[in-house]
Amino acid sequence: MSSNSSRGTRHWFDGTGVYIALFLVVTALAVAGYWTLIPHDSPAQQPAVETPSASAPITPAVVAKTPSPDEETPQPDKPQRPSMPELSPSTPAQSAVTITLPPSEPVAPAAPALIVDPLVGETVAAFSMDALQYSETMGDWRTHDGVDLAAEPGTPVCAASAGTVIDVREDDLMGTTVVLSHDGGYDTVYSNLQSTPTVAVGDAVSAGQIIGSVGRTALSEAALAPHLHFSVTKDGEFIDPLEYLR
Repeated sequence: MSSNSSRGTRHWFDGTGVYIALFLVVTALAVAGYWTLIPHDSPAQQPAVETPSASAPITPAVVAKTPSPDEETPQPDKPQRPSMPELSPSTPAQSAVTITLPPSEPVAPAAPALIVDPLVGETVAAFSMDALQYSETMGDWRTHDGVDLAAEPGTPVCAASAGTVIDVREDDLMGTTVVLSHDGGYDTVYSNLQSTPTVAVGDAVSAGQIIGSVGRTALSEAALAPHLHFSVTKDGEFIDPLEYLR
């Protein structure tokens, strides 16, 4: 029995058993080398993954995109300027328009700008060249070529409009008188002034300038209260002063 056992053992090592043992050794070495070469992270070194709770909403992160050098940055739309049509050599250029105005007609001179009253006073005798008025001083009926404006002696008398002094005289009936000439053929006459006016012949006066003061020099109107006798002529004809004063 022992001889059979030792014979079987010798047959194992002399036969296929040697090859099987050698294969197992090589396989064990290969497995050991595989596990040695491949690294294995321990569970403690792996990063913990946070799991969002069911109650907290998940907001996606907005990542700003940096444009690459090759990409163009979008620009806001700019208003387009209308392009001007190009003139081709065959398009004729427009010539300048010449406007010819008709010749202006001559302007007739207007009435003088009687912008101020010679003085402010009540009218004690109105203008009347078409009807006769009774004169208490002369005791007769006659025309009246101006208006009589009541005022105390010494009240300043002003030029009714700009003009030039053409006459300063002592009239037998109307007393101290100053006559002004204006554009358009108009004259203004100031009578019953004090004997020394403040202007002389040739003086240029403006509207509202003082030319004298109220007096009592008009013998033909001595029965009336102190006043200024004021008259206006157009081309030598007497006209109603109140048409221009008020």
